[in-house]
Amino acid sequence: MKRFLFFCAFLAAAAVLAFFSWRALDGEKAGSLEDIEASIAGGEASAINEIIDEMTLEEKVGQMFLGCFYDGFPDPSQVSGLHLGGVLLFSSAFEDSSPNETAALTEELHSSMDIPPLTAVDEEGGTVVRISSHKAFRSEPFKSPRELYNEGGLDLIISDTHQKNQLLKALGIDVNLAPVCDISLDPSDFMYSRSLGQGPRTTARYASAVVEACLEDGTGCVLKHFPGYGSTGDTHKGLAADNRTLKEIEERDLVPFKAAIDAGAPAVLISHNIVSAFDSRRPASLSPAVHVALRHDLAFDGVVITDDLSMGAVKDYSSYGDSAVTAVLAGNDMICTGDFAVQSRALLEAVRDGLIKESRIDSSLRRILLWKADLGLIDLS
Repeated sequence: MKRFLFFCAFLAAAAVLAFFSWRALDGEKAGSLEDIEASIAGGEASAINEIIDEMTLEEKVGQMFLGCFYDGFPDPSQVSGLHLGGVLLFSSAFEDSSPNETAALTEELHSSMDIPPLTAVDEEGGTVVRISSHKAFRSEPFKSPRELYNEGGLDLIISDTHQKNQLLKALGIDVNLAPVCDISLDPSDFMYSRSLGQGPRTTARYASAVVEACLEDGTGCVLKHFPGYGSTGDTHKGLAADNRTLKEIEERDLVPFKAAIDAGAPAVLISHNIVSAFDSRRPASLSPAVHVALRHDLAFDGVVITDDLSMGAVKDYSSYGDSAVTAVLAGNDMICTGDFAVQSRALLEAVRDGLIKESRIDSSLRRILLWKADLGLIDLS
């Protein structure tokens, strides 16, 4: 993802701001990361700045939302009306459809906006197969990374990744929310069936290989679920806490993420579990400390995305209307949610009221637009 190297200012500022470690962040000042972002966002291409200068505040805020459409394929007018930056499609979008019909729908969706929305799915393989679970799209569902690794090692996983990317591109889908970088060796873990089922080093090689295959094919990929699920429970239903030490997390969970980031991963999705080593009070997705660790300790300069803000873990933590505001203050670039109409209004008001600086929104926009340019959705020439 070479285009993200446009953020050269990040590297210079990182040395100056190294003292601003997440270890010192207790989370009291939710806007602290916002100030850092504003100070390091000065080296992007002029073409991006020209696009941003011509956008209304409503358009800017809308670009920060990855709208979850749980029931069927989205109406392009709904997406364009809220200026959504992307849509996340679920299994229902492919029911009673065909590859040709889906390709036509994604083309219509892309054409509905001057800045086309990202089209995304979760096609991990195994238990999470939004597309290949439908025989009209594939004779059999994609296998889980664990199954593939046990059958043929990384070579088979790489081949499988290319097959997924080929299918997604044929359907006009830009991004696959994969690979799962979580490490799970215990069958009782929530993430066990979705993980590779190997230790840190092997999982790191797996994640890097998937990223490299996606970059080769021009398909967007998203590392998840940072900073790692470990053995915590299902955050779809409520809060889950990880009380392991920082040393344990650094030596285990962060290893695959670091390797995949070094391989050029363009995006990272943040989980809703509470990781006490970083922040004992907030879900990772809403924690400034977790985002500072990702940006500074792992030197990630791509797009940071929340897990679905309509999940139980976030509902338990904050009021439904302002969780997007909290997420942006924490450092996220894109808000994944099914409640995008309410959440986008809340974020818009937060900017108008001065709680969030417009320059903070612009910093996220630069990352989002650079990613879209890399995926061929916008032309910066």
